[in-house]
Amino acid sequence: MIVRGGSVVTPEGVIAADLAVEDGRIVEIARELPGNGEEIDARGLTVLPGLIDVHVHFNQPGRAEWEGAATGSQALAAGGGATFFDMPLNSSPCTVGPREFDEKRAALEAASVTDFGLWGGLVPGNRGLMADLAARGAIGFKAFMTDSGLPEFPRADDLTLYEGMCEAARLGLPVAVHAENDELVNGLARRAVEEGHHAIRDYLDSRPVLAEVEAIRRAALFADEAGAKLHIVHVSSGRGVAAALEARARGVDISIETCAHYLYFTEADMLRLGAVAKCAPPLRDAAERKALWRSVLRGDVDMVASDHSPAPAAMKQDPNFFRIWGGIAGVQSTLAVLLELAPVERIAALTAANPARRFGIARKGRLAVGQDADFTLVDTAAEYTVTRESLFQKHGLSPYMGSTFRGVVRRTVVRGQTVFLDGKIVGTPKGRMVRPEHATARTDT
Repeated sequence: MIVRGGSVVTPEGVIAADLAVEDGRIVEIARELPGNGEEIDARGLTVLPGLIDVHVHFNQPGRAEWEGAATGSQALAAGGGATFFDMPLNSSPCTVGPREFDEKRAALEAASVTDFGLWGGLVPGNRGLMADLAARGAIGFKAFMTDSGLPEFPRADDLTLYEGMCEAARLGLPVAVHAENDELVNGLARRAVEEGHHAIRDYLDSRPVLAEVEAIRRAALFADEAGAKLHIVHVSSGRGVAAALEARARGVDISIETCAHYLYFTEADMLRLGAVAKCAPPLRDAAERKALWRSVLRGDVDMVASDHSPAPAAMKQDPNFFRIWGGIAGVQSTLAVLLELAPVERIAALTAANPARRFGIARKGRLAVGQDADFTLVDTAAEYTVTRESLFQKHGLSPYMGSTFRGVVRRTVVRGQTVFLDGKIVGTPKGRMVRPEHATARTDT
């Protein structure tokens, strides 16, 4: 395959060049390459490395009616993605042991059109299983510092979290934490409901930025003591980033992830949109969003993911907003949001190079010779409006519905195979599991 005449986003910058592929790998990047195989006209298009979404919930096996790997990976590909890392919940059973890991791997290999990695869980009682999860290729271990919403995936109390970090450090893998102070958020929520306050505003008030900041600082303290790699998922605020940077300055091996919805929406949008925009941590005010964007553009934030966490419509309907399932469906919109404000070189770092480096996925994340031929062709001059028909996810519930974005994904290629082309999925399930190939320090930005 020769991809001709595109603006190729390489680690050294954007260059006008052809890109040659053989046996699923990039073999050359240069002008006017010779070739007699398949040719793709990329003139006028930007060639970006395929996105690596490090945070999705595709819920298979067990809850594929919420979203399975088939529809989830198709939506990822339609948004320019080539690889996803699936969280250990909300699949059933949760991925907290070797048997569950093997079941999920088999299910995703049978259904996914893109490549994938698997997070293992860190919950009370499974520390002895972490080595088995690591041996099977887990990306790392996910822990909740507050209620996950699923009884089968209980929060990690402080002792569980610290001892789990010690074991993860021994195994050379990171611990990812949902960082919110459990006593604060549950205490505020319980009091609000007891007093009859259960509207959207009450939910927002029950999860203050303080809860995020305190939990990040505590997790960083544990990681420092344990010598563990720490990954903070879905940081929602500028103050949360600042707390993580304080730990990094002290020498903690910490990486920072935010999500597209925290960069695009504010709490005012949540008040307007309702359940479709409910997430935890919640959307923040305009000042926090602005501070978060500045952190992304400065290079303080390492990666942007979707935290795609869909649910059927029935789970988004309840007069008590606290009981509504929290989760935003947005796996197809991450690139679109970033193209609004960030240069393509920064986008490539946030969505591909940094994730691959941090999690030790050696042959992905960059457009360079020897790398997997994972890339997406984007018409950055074209615009589109998000409609139900344009979304490949299972349910048509998205806070992005009706939004107009610049940048149309024309083609997505995974290991040299086209899986998405001009609005249609053209690949069959051929997803492969990726696994960490070496220990890594914190990502460069």
